[in-house]
Amino acid sequence: MLSALLIQQQYKYRYWLLGLGAALLLAVLLSLQLGAVGVGIEALWRPVSALEQQVFWQLRLPRTLLAVLVGASLALCGAVLQVLLHNPLAEPGLIGISSGASLAAVLTLSLSTHFGLQLPYWSLSLAAFVGALVVTLLLLALARRRLGQGALLLFGVAVGIFANAILTWLLYLADDASLRTFLFWMMGSLGYGQQLSFWWWLPALLTLGWLTTQGRRLDMLALGENQARLLGLDVHRLRPRLVLAVCLLTAFCVAMAGVIGFIGLVVPHLLRLLVGGQQRFLLPASVLAGAALLTLADVAARQTLAVGELPIGAVTATLGAPVFIWLLVRRYAGT
Repeated sequence: MLSALLIQQQYKYRYWLLGLGAALLLAVLLSLQLGAVGVGIEALWRPVSALEQQVFWQLRLPRTLLAVLVGASLALCGAVLQVLLHNPLAEPGLIGISSGASLAAVLTLSLSTHFGLQLPYWSLSLAAFVGALVVTLLLLALARRRLGQGALLLFGVAVGIFANAILTWLLYLADDASLRTFLFWMMGSLGYGQQLSFWWWLPALLTLGWLTTQGRRLDMLALGENQARLLGLDVHRLRPRLVLAVCLLTAFCVAMAGVIGFIGLVVPHLLRLLVGGQQRFLLPASVLAGAALLTLADVAARQTLAVGELPIGAVTATLGAPVFIWLLVRRYAGT
């Protein structure tokens, strides 16, 4: 009987993964097809004009791939943190990495404007990565001291409060042109990272692949540290590695696309509500669902306005928050 239930559950997981993969494929096709210039995936097999080639190969395709990678990374980081911190509301921004990265980027923008410097387009991404790296090193120092999940969480909250205070001062003192740039960065945009070369993406791809394979260890860690040790898991060796992987992925996401909330918080939680919490399924499912959601949000951000685009972070929150609230009410209304 138990064996039959396990087999049925495995089939259920496979169907969900196939469905999420199909949703991601549809989202990618829509992202490649829709835009101000009438060129889409047909550019792969038929001759097109020089302008259409430039739009597809240099703008639309890199942006779509970046949306897939950033969405997958944010959702995966959220799934790992929710186990690592034993908190279903944990997400990358909660431990201070996004705050440190955004503070470094906005501070760089502010100083360049104040001194009249013309910085290259990749300078914001580099500044954001350095800011996230500083927070990452501090988090790893805490993890090595074995201060526990509570210390990491409190540290992240403290970093977020400090960064928001500095950002408030910078926004208050900024002129109108700089203010618009600051706010757009803080609400997320895929326009920055799509201009960077592929080698910026390679560390994130490797980290994403490794972290997706840690489902079995996270299943043991979800039982509690003492139980995980009894099962043979080296918790004190694994935890710093997981923290480092999450920090590097979050730093990449903020460096490439600014601060995008909601994905890391809601995607893993929604999947857990719908299909259960086995990490061996939840991690790859979060990768697919996060990639699909952010890609669709980017399509909405590009298509909503006739001229320009909406901040993608605002779009993700607007599209996903009502669904999240509905599922929470449906799940917990009777408890």
